[in-house]
Amino acid sequence: MAKILEGPAMKLFNKWGIPVPNYVVIMDPERLMQLGEANKWLRDSKLVVKAHEAIGGRYKLGLVKIGLNLEEAYEAAKEMIGREIGTAVVRQVIVAEMLEHDAEYYVSIAGNRDGAELLLSNKGGVDIEDNWDTVKRLFIPLDETPSLEKLTETAADAGFTGEVAERVAKIASRLILCFDNEDAQSIEINPLVIRKSDMRFAALDAVMNVDWDARFRHADWDFKPVSEIGRPFTEAEQQIMEIDARIKGSVKFVEVPGGEIALLTAGGGASVFYSDAVVARGGTIANYAEYSGDPADWAVEALTETICQLPNIKHIIVGGAIANFTDVKATFSGIINGFRASKAKGYLDGVKIWVRRGGPNENQGLAAIKKLEDEGFDIHVYDRTMPMTDIVDLALKA
Repeated sequence: MAKILEGPAMKLFNKWGIPVPNYVVIMDPERLMQLGEANKWLRDSKLVVKAHEAIGGRYKLGLVKIGLNLEEAYEAAKEMIGREIGTAVVRQVIVAEMLEHDAEYYVSIAGNRDGAELLLSNKGGVDIEDNWDTVKRLFIPLDETPSLEKLTETAADAGFTGEVAERVAKIASRLILCFDNEDAQSIEINPLVIRKSDMRFAALDAVMNVDWDARFRHADWDFKPVSEIGRPFTEAEQQIMEIDARIKGSVKFVEVPGGEIALLTAGGGASVFYSDAVVARGGTIANYAEYSGDPADWAVEALTETICQLPNIKHIIVGGAIANFTDVKATFSGIINGFRASKAKGYLDGVKIWVRRGGPNENQGLAAIKKLEDEGFDIHVYDRTMPMTDIVDLALKA
């Protein structure tokens, strides 16, 4: 799953007939003034400026400014671009036409293993969570499309009346088309409004997740996914994502700047377990990583090399629970090759490696990785009898 930002999502809405305000996405405030010369709506409309990043609570952080003229929007963009919020940096803003409206509505769709679920409410906006009891749901089975009559009925159940219910149904039908044809996994419009100027609907905000592995089907996808941790993916993260899309099994990698303990862990549960254990004991992690589902050894090798190149690390924990079907010998072959290649490139000087693993062919795998001691690696190897968190304690006390 890959999250895309509001601008690309609105572009897809336009493609499928879901109205949106006029908008531009800029990285340089000077570009806004240039665009203002070419676009009358920027000169004549009240404007909204929002940080165009995956940052939650933008309004409370001062990253949303409303009711501005062009010059004020320029100043707001200058103020936001380059601002640091935690580990995130605001690199771009979206400037949109501010649409006068009264009521705010909520429309979303999310996929599940049996199909998808459409959600409607006539009480959208920032208070939707407080009005969650007003949300009405319509289950859509796989390979089925609900009729306009059924969608209108659901809209009426959600509190929409008369012509508005019919128009909401049409918006919902277009949202379903967008969802199905753009390989989306979830889409949320909050708020959906009726603008006073012409009484047409418009989606003022968009949250969209797509199946990034399906991008080969979409020649017009000119965007990149965004990380859920409030910053763009790094080059290393994108490289591992590309590998993950090509293999059986899975490899994952997220950088955490400033940490001293790198994690090369097997399985999603164990990966979170080790991350929590390091932090709970006062350590700092340099990354989140996992390999699972018996991935190819070359993929694990690439993940290993990526982790070895993290800056300022003092320890690498190669950890995991007891695997059911991931071949420890095969995956350790990739890890061993990755360690050797990294050492040959000048990495791993002064880095201690801690290994704890169990599973199919564990004895052969552990014996092979232990031989790295003979090649000058500072490596400490333990089998399934070692409690999982003990190598964290050993690393922190080393």
